[in-house]
Order: sequence, then C-alpha cells, then structure tokens
Amino acid sequence: MRFNFRGTGLSEGTHDRGVGERDDVRTAMDFLAAEFPGKPLLLAGFSFGSWVGMRVGCENARVERLIGMGAPVNQSDFSYLQECAKPKLFVQGSQDQFGDVSKLDELLGELPGENKLIVVDGVDHFFTGKIEELGKAITEWMTGWPAGA
Repeated sequence: MRFNFRGTGLSEGTHDRGVGERDDVRTAMDFLAAEFPGKPLLLAGFSFGSWVGMRVGCENARVERLIGMGAPVNQSDFSYLQECAKPKLFVQGSQDQFGDVSKLDELLGELPGENKLIVVDGVDHFFTGKIEELGKAITEWMTGWPAGA
C-alpha cells in the first residue's frame, strides 16, 4: 500500500510535523492487517516517511521488517531506533543532501538487531537516474523472507 501523508498531494489535512502522520501510518497498517490477517507487515518509507514510518513500525508488533530510503539523518532524530531490534535496511544515495552517508553509518553502528546500509553511488536524495538500483537493493534484501509473507 502506498499513500500520501495528510496535506500531501490530494490528501486532506495539514502537515503535523510527524505527530499526526504517525496516525496516518497506523491507519494504513490497520487497513492492511484487516485485509491480510495473520500476515507479517513490512514498513518502508522514503525521506520524511522513513523517519515517521520506522518509528511507528518499531512500536508495532505486526511489523517484522523496516526499510528507510533517503533517511534524512542530517536534520531528523532517529535515536528512537536504538530501542528497535527489528531487521532494518537503509538505502541511501552517496550524494544525499539530507542524509549524509557517514552520519547514517554511524547511527547504524549504535543500533541493535540486523541492520544493513546500501549506498547507491553517485546519486542524490531522490535517487535521480538510478531508481532501478534502489529497487534492486530492496529486492535483494527481501530475498529469504518467508514465502507468502
């Protein structure tokens, strides 16, 4: 399921600095859990969505894995991940202007559980011109997750 946060695109509401947006994520997860009962959930987010989504995913037992793409570690506090042992994948552009790779790598060194960082070389925050490499990184990491999950 892919959705826009409140106040984004054609969505109603106004931006709430990550507070109300967490409710948006919870609502989407509740919908998916009702549609696919008993199935584990994976939560993936891009940029601001990674900051908000990973926080909600860490708190929710239905979520088994987390993916952060273009994590904005330069200006956002991801320290809440220090309490989250769920498997996490981060995919970051080597030239991401909002998420310095060295800062993200340092954060991952402080986190519990399985954590992986894949850096897409020569790409900015939006993976311009290399979106296929982003997809490949996620697909490779997902290999081995139980069939039917």
